[in-house]
Amino acid sequence: MFNLQVRVYLEDTDAGGIVFYANYLKFMERARSEFLRSLGIGVKDLPAQDIQFVVRDLQIDYRRPARLGDELQVSAQVIEQGPASLIFRQDVIHQEVLLCTARVRLACLRASTLKPRALPDFFNCLSVLEP
Repeated sequence: MFNLQVRVYLEDTDAGGIVFYANYLKFMERARSEFLRSLGIGVKDLPAQDIQFVVRDLQIDYRRPARLGDELQVSAQVIEQGPASLIFRQDVIHQEVLLCTARVRLACLRASTLKPRALPDFFNCLSVLEP
């Protein structure tokens, strides 16, 4: 499981200092991008290889709010791999308290046509973990 530490800034919150719900998706996107980078896969290099990932499906459960100044742990864990998709489980945790959890399916597309394509060979090294 990959973890990314994220600090909550003013720009992430509403007027009451609570993280705006859509910003959890930004935190999760960063964790997935950094997860790929940790595997040696540069997100900015994918289009040159005719690869683009898009969110195909997302289920999220908000449990508790994050607040201005909180340090969050955002995880990214592949729980299923298909021929042209990856499914991640992602959690956002503050001081060992689960704030939200999500199941995110990414589809792999050809950047040139936006049509589905098989996952590149470099994803064969992923070990899929049970949710």
